[in-house]
Amino acid sequence: MTGIGGGVELGAQAARSRALAVLRVRSRALAVALLPAAVAVILLAGGSTGHLVGGGWDAARWAVSVLALLVLAATAAVALVVARARPAVTPTVAVAEESAPDLYRMVRDLADRLDVPAPSAIALTPDCDSWLEDRTHPAHGPPPARDHDDLSDPVGPARRRSAAAPVLVIGSPFLWWMRVGELRAVLAPVVAGTGPAAHPDIAAARRFIRGLDAAVAATSTDGRGPLARAARGGIGGVSRLLLRGCRVHAAEMERGVAAAAAERAQAVDYGLRIVAQEQVGLAYAGWDRLLTRVALPAWRMGRWPSRLDVGVVAALTELSRRDRLAEGFASRLGERPACDLLEEPGLMDEAVSLLAARLFHGGPAETGPDWAPVGWEEYPEEVVDRAWRTDAARLHRVLDTLGVRRAAEGAAPGTDGPTLSRVLDHLTTTPAEAPVPARDPAADADTGATPDTDATSGTAHHATPGTGTATPGTGTATPDDQATSDPQAATTPGPQPLATPDDQATTAPAAPGSADHSDDGNGTEDDDDDLAGTTPRGAALAAGLSAQLAREEARTQALASGTAPPPPGTASGPAATGTALWDDRALPLLPLQPPRTGREILTAHITAMVCCAAMDTAGATPGLDWLDGPTLLVDGARRADLALHVRSLVETGDPAPLRAWLSDLGVRPEKPVRLV
Repeated sequence: MTGIGGGVELGAQAARSRALAVLRVRSRALAVALLPAAVAVILLAGGSTGHLVGGGWDAARWAVSVLALLVLAATAAVALVVARARPAVTPTVAVAEESAPDLYRMVRDLADRLDVPAPSAIALTPDCDSWLEDRTHPAHGPPPARDHDDLSDPVGPARRRSAAAPVLVIGSPFLWWMRVGELRAVLAPVVAGTGPAAHPDIAAARRFIRGLDAAVAATSTDGRGPLARAARGGIGGVSRLLLRGCRVHAAEMERGVAAAAAERAQAVDYGLRIVAQEQVGLAYAGWDRLLTRVALPAWRMGRWPSRLDVGVVAALTELSRRDRLAEGFASRLGERPACDLLEEPGLMDEAVSLLAARLFHGGPAETGPDWAPVGWEEYPEEVVDRAWRTDAARLHRVLDTLGVRRAAEGAAPGTDGPTLSRVLDHLTTTPAEAPVPARDPAADADTGATPDTDATSGTAHHATPGTGTATPGTGTATPDDQATSDPQAATTPGPQPLATPDDQATTAPAAPGSADHSDDGNGTEDDDDDLAGTTPRGAALAAGLSAQLAREEARTQALASGTAPPPPGTASGPAATGTALWDDRALPLLPLQPPRTGREILTAHITAMVCCAAMDTAGATPGLDWLDGPTLLVDGARRADLALHVRSLVETGDPAPLRAWLSDLGVRPEKPVRLV
C-alpha cells in the first residue's frame, strides 16, 4: 500500500506542477496585455507630479494611453470569448438516478473505496470507452423545465459554474456485455480520476484549456463582414497562440492525472480488471462489426435498429461459438449482466440506439414514416428483403437507361419482366471482348485516345440494346438521365473515368451537356483503378449505378436539409438524448465507412438480384447473421459461397460458375422477380 500511495502522490504532484505551468502561461499573457496600461499609468503619474513634462512626454502619454486602451479592449474581447465560448460536449444519453439506483450505488461505493469524490452524474454513449467529462460550464446548464420520463439532464438544477464533480460517461456496450464485477473493475481507474480533477489548480487549468479550444472553434466560422472576420481572426489567432504554449504542459498534466488514477485503482479489483480488459477488446470488435455489417444497411433503408446493445451481445455470443479462442467467454453469460443495474434497460437501449444512428449515419432526431425503429425479429423482412429488392429495382432501372432489352428475342411470353437472366446476359463477355485493362496515361497520350474512345480504333462505341456486341452510335439513354449525367459515361463500354458517389452528387443537377469530366486528381483515378480488370459492360453498369445512387443521395439530403432542426432543449426520440448539450448541425459526426467504390456497388446490386431470384423461385429466405449482416438462407442454412461466384461474373464476365450455383439451388433466372 505504501508503494501505491507513493505512486499516487508522484502522479498527482506531476499533474499539479504541469497545471501550474498552464496557469503561468495565462498569467504571462495577462501580464503582457497589462504592460501598456502600466506604462501609461507611470507616464500619467509622472506628468501629474511634474517630473515628466514637456512636448515629447505629452505625446508619449497620449500614444501609450491610446495603445493601452486598444490592448485592454482586445484583451477584454479575448477574455469574454474564452469565458463565454461553449466547450465541446460528447453526445450522450443521460441516466437519472431514479432510473438506475443500483448503478449509482455501485459507482458511489467504488468512489468510497478509492477515497475520491463520486461523479456528479452518469451518462451513456454508443462507444466502447469510458471517461470523465466536465459539464460545469454555464452553457451546459439545463434547458427550460420540461417533462421527463426516465432520463434527465446530467447537470444539476443550478445554472452556474460550480465545483461539482465531472460526469461519468460509460460505453453502453459495456453495460450489456460485461458482468457487474467486470464493469466495476473497468470503471475503477476512471472513477479514481475524480480525485485529481477536484484539485483547484488542475480544475482551473482544464477550464482554461477548454475555454481556449472553444474560442478557437467559435472563431473558425466566417463573419458577416470584413470587420467581424478581422475580429474573429485576431481572437482566434491569440487563442491558438495560447493553446500552442499550453500544449505540452496540458498533455503532461493529463498523463499525470491518468497515472495517479491508475495507481489508486490498483487497490480495487486488480485481478478482475485484467480479465475485464479482455472483454473490452472483444466488445469493441463486436460493436464495430455490428454497426458496419448490421446497423448500417438498416440505416440506409430508413430503419434504425432499436436494440443495438442487445445485438452486440448476440454478435459476441456468436463469435464465441465460432472462435475457439473465445470459448470461455460464453460461460460468463450465466452471471448477472451489468445492464441489470438499470431499471428499464430496454428504454435506455432504444435511446442509445437512436443516438448511434444520428452520430454514425446522420439520421433524424425523431421517428417518422421514413425513419422508424425496427426490432431484430423484423430485421430480415423490414431491412434485408427491402434492401435487396430496392437494389434489384435500381439495377433494372439502370439497365433500362443503358437500353438493355427486358427479354431476349424469341423468349417465352411473360418473361419480359425484371429477370436475373437479363443481368447475366448483359454482363456475359463474348470471346471478342476482354476485361478492361488498367489505364496507362502515357499510352493514351501516344495513341491520342480519350476516355470516350477505343484506344486502338479511336472511335466511340455504344452498347446495342439487347445484344452482346458493341457497335458505333447505337447507345440510348432517357432524357431524365441525360439531364443529370453524361450519356457517354452510361453507355460506353470502354474504360471510363468514373466519379465517386460524392462527386456525382455534386454534379447531378447539371444541365444537359454541362457535365464536368475534369479529373480532380484523386477520385476518378481511384475508381479507374478499382474497375481495372473488370469487363467493359461491368464498368459501364457500375458507372450508371454510382450515378443513380448519387442522385438518390442528393435528393435525400435536399429533403433532409429542408426540415427544421428540433428546438434546443427538447426531448427527441424515445428518450431525451442530451441534444441541448451538443451541436447536431453537422451530422453524421462519425461516419462509419468511406463511399463505396464502383466495383463494390456493382457487386452488391448483382448479389441482391440473385438473392431476389432465389427467394421468388427457389423458396430461399432473407436472414440476419450477427457478424456478417444480411444473408441468404436456403432450407434454414446460410449460403456464404455466393460472393465468390458474383465476383467471378463481375471481374471476368463468365457466368458459368454462378449459373451452376443457381442450378444447384433450383433457381430459375428466367422468371421475373418482385421488386420494390
